[in-house]
Amino acid sequence: MKIETKAIHAGNHPDETTGAVVQPISLASTFERAEDGSYPKGFKYSRASNPNRTSLEECVCSLEGGAVAAAFSSGSAAAMSIFQALNTGDHVIVPSDMYHGITTMLKGIYSHWNLQVTYADMQNLDEVRKAFQPNTRALIIESPSNPMMKISDIQALAEITHSHQAMVVCDNTFATPILQNPFLLGADLVFHSSTKYLGGHSDVIGGIVVSKNDDEFFQRIREVQQIGGAVPSPFDCFLTLRGIRTLAIRMKVHSENAMQVAQFLHHHPKVEKVYYPGLPDDEGHELAKKQMKTFGGMLSFLVKGDEREAMKTIARCQLFTRATSLGSVESLIEHRASIEGPATHTPHNLIRLSIGIEHADDLIADLKQALS
Repeated sequence: MKIETKAIHAGNHPDETTGAVVQPISLASTFERAEDGSYPKGFKYSRASNPNRTSLEECVCSLEGGAVAAAFSSGSAAAMSIFQALNTGDHVIVPSDMYHGITTMLKGIYSHWNLQVTYADMQNLDEVRKAFQPNTRALIIESPSNPMMKISDIQALAEITHSHQAMVVCDNTFATPILQNPFLLGADLVFHSSTKYLGGHSDVIGGIVVSKNDDEFFQRIREVQQIGGAVPSPFDCFLTLRGIRTLAIRMKVHSENAMQVAQFLHHHPKVEKVYYPGLPDDEGHELAKKQMKTFGGMLSFLVKGDEREAMKTIARCQLFTRATSLGSVESLIEHRASIEGPATHTPHNLIRLSIGIEHADDLIADLKQALS
C-alpha cells in the first residue's frame, strides 16, 4: 500500500455501531469490565489507552514503517519519554545545533538526573566518532535541523552508532514520513512534534514516538506514557488524524512553494544567504537528494544587516503570520534568535519561514515588498 493511501486509511476503521466512516471521538475516561473482570474491548482507562489514541498510533506507525508507536501530549513530552527511558548515568550524543527546546530540556532538567550529554556536529563524522563513550546509549539526529536546515547522513551515523551498540533516534518532524524514512536508513526510534506537519492546521498540540522494534526500550517508553500520563486527549488525536489524511498532498505543495520562495530569496540583493537543501549550492543538497524525496517546506535566510533589519523585514510582512511554530497550511515567519534567548547560536539576522500551501506568487510578492 502506498503511503498516500496509508495516510487516509491506516488506523481509521468505520464505527461498528453506526457505520460512520470517520471514527467518533471517544470521550470516556473509563471503560466497562466484563463479569469475569476482563476488558473485552481492550480498553480500561483512557490514561492507559483510548480508541482515538490507538488509531493515531497505528496510523503514524504505519506511515513510518515501524512496529509500534506511543502518542504524547506534545513533542516535548515525546522527546522526554525517550530520555526518561534511559538509565541514570547513561550518555547520549546530540546535535550541536539541536532544536533549542530540547537543548533547554537537557540542560535544565536532565542535568539533575545525571544524564550525560555530548554535543557534536552531526555533519562531521570524525567528531561524532570521537564523542562515543563506553556508556553511550543513544545518538540523536535532527535532519533537516532547526533552524539552520543542516542535513545529516542518517545512514552513516547509524552505522557508526550501531558499531558502538547504541541506538539511533531521529527527529523526523521537518521531513515527515512522506519525505524521509529514517528506519530505512538505520534509525531505531523516530519521533515527531505532531503539532507541526502531521496535524497541519495550527489547532492541536501533540507528539509521537515510533519504534522500529517492539523491544524492551520501547516498553519503557510505553510505561512512561501510561504511568506518567502526558497523553493527548481523544479530541487531540481526532484532530491529528484528520490532519494526516491530507499530509501527502500538503507536503507536495509545501515543498513546491518552498523551492520557489528559496529561489526568489537566493537572487534577492538584500538577502545574504538562504538555507534550503533544495538549492543546488546548499551544502546539504546532494545528501538531501539521496535520503529525502523532496526538500520540504522549511527554510531560513539571512538578511543583509543586523537583528534590527531582520525585525523590520518581518514586521513589514502582510501575508506571512508572525508566530512561533511551523508545518501548517498558513505561512509563518519568525526571528529565531529572539525566541531562543541569550544563549542562542542562531545568527541574529536569520529569519525562519514555514511555507504554507497558499499560492507561491502571493508569498513571493509579500516577501518582495517586505524586503524593499
